[in-house]
Amino acid sequence: LALAACGQSDRADLTPATPALWEVRGANGETGWLFGTVHRLPEEREWRTPRLRALLSRADLLVLETRDVGDQARLRAVFERLAKTPGQLPLTQRIAPEKRAALASLMKRAGLSDSDFSGIETWAAALTLARAAREQGFGEGVDAGLIALRKSIPVEELEGTAVQLGLFDSLPEQDQRDLLAAVVDEAEEAFARSRELADFWAKGDMESIARETRRGMLADPELREALLVGRNRTWADKVEAVLRSGRRPFVAAGAAHMAGEEGLPALLAARGWQVTRIQ
Repeated sequence: LALAACGQSDRADLTPATPALWEVRGANGETGWLFGTVHRLPEEREWRTPRLRALLSRADLLVLETRDVGDQARLRAVFERLAKTPGQLPLTQRIAPEKRAALASLMKRAGLSDSDFSGIETWAAALTLARAAREQGFGEGVDAGLIALRKSIPVEELEGTAVQLGLFDSLPEQDQRDLLAAVVDEAEEAFARSRELADFWAKGDMESIARETRRGMLADPELREALLVGRNRTWADKVEAVLRSGRRPFVAAGAAHMAGEEGLPALLAARGWQVTRIQ
């Protein structure tokens, strides 16, 4: 979630970004690329480096987390279908008493109240409040920018919107409440942290991003497995299948999924692929 939205900067002197990029090769000539993204970024910063443009032009398939990039109607429809279950407790009753004042403050800043979350599952309330805490003048998403660069290239998805939101929907209620508590705890520093993460991404600083994947809600072992590590293993299977099919995929997913020993580059390298950081 922290990497899902990076706030707009007011700095006019931002240098062009050089986000992390890897080449993947197989023993039989298979070739593909991995690119860590953020789903929102400062408008002023250019990230489409010459190397990225050249490699994207060589790819014959763009692979994103979901094809529904920019389709707000689709996203909203899936969210509303999964998020609503009658009989939910008031949201302030789904968090520890000592955190209720902070939750009420966050809801007030977002222009929301307990009544707005009537019948809304805890995970959905948490995502709504997380977005409200970070949403301050976001710029273009990298995913949409990649599609714009190669408008004619086929696009496949690692997950899709329904699966992606379904991961949250399938969390046990206690894990959903842990998610809500983490959002409340991080709300005060959410925007500043998003800007810091945007800088890490722009510099290609994967060590710092890897450290961030062990903070906040991702420090919880169950949430970490469900939202990050388990997904990485599933995605590695899919990337391998595409590579073995003879396609040349350009795989773009959130930078957190590329970081550390449990990220996609490391997982593919451990399976025998030659993975080289090229940016």
